[in-house]
Amino acid sequence: MTDNGSRTAAGRLSVAVLGAGLIGIDLMTKVIRSDHLDLGLVAGRDEATSGLRQAAKLGVPVAAGGVQSLVDAERPFDLVFDATNASAHLEHVEKLAPFGTMIVDLTPSRNGPMIFPTVNRADIAAHRDVSMVSCGGQAAVPILHAITRDCAVDYIEVVTTAASLSIGRGTRMNLDEYIDTTAEAVRTFTGVQDVKAILNVSPARPPATFRVAMSLLGRELTLEAVRAAVDRAAADVRTFARGYEVKACTAEGDRAFVAVEVTSHGDRIPKYAGNLDIINSAALLVAESYAADRFSTAGVVNS
Repeated sequence: MTDNGSRTAAGRLSVAVLGAGLIGIDLMTKVIRSDHLDLGLVAGRDEATSGLRQAAKLGVPVAAGGVQSLVDAERPFDLVFDATNASAHLEHVEKLAPFGTMIVDLTPSRNGPMIFPTVNRADIAAHRDVSMVSCGGQAAVPILHAITRDCAVDYIEVVTTAASLSIGRGTRMNLDEYIDTTAEAVRTFTGVQDVKAILNVSPARPPATFRVAMSLLGRELTLEAVRAAVDRAAADVRTFARGYEVKACTAEGDRAFVAVEVTSHGDRIPKYAGNLDIINSAALLVAESYAADRFSTAGVVNS
């Protein structure tokens, strides 16, 4: 048991999902399947929402009081996934701080340190509020980090395309924050300061599969070097997001281009919504890594 009287079971973290939109409900399904996390609550703001109804049908405790539902819980939770919106995240951090709760932030708030499981997983244990950045960031940064370790790059452009049907209300409220946070993550993990991030919300029917296209300008960008870095990084990402696939990789002289697509394997989201799948899968891995650090749990992959 933890000192604050939390509901931790042996080797498992007690978990709540804050937010019952598209991200929160897919995340709920992933947490239920985890051997290292114990889902105790899904909290939203309207008990009539589809997400809370789905959770209740699965037998998951639900509440419609938002973050106050967590504050008022009989015992504190070890870890909370914040799947709400960037403007609300700081309030959630402040309200949960007295309980020592670990917060995994799925909003583009840029409040906590940015985490990419295949790049800086070792940083998780040192913080109580960690940022998953954005779905575009989770898809792009591992690739770009790998390329810039091996190649000289001066400019990076990241264009994310996601189907309109896979973009929930919270993300729509934070489109500017999404772009700014994604660009800042690319700068931080590549060292390249000249970065541009673009988000396309596609209304196409059938819906467009989640895609991230990365254009780079640099020096002596050979296909051999770029492809080796891309293949290495993509293989690492597929350890937690199996629908992650490199669709294009070219390089010659001062230019390189890489495109990846992500298909979803979640039960409650369609195949094209790889944007939800990759950020939720990354967040789940962060939580399980935190559990492994707390309890030395056997079976958690730490590759």
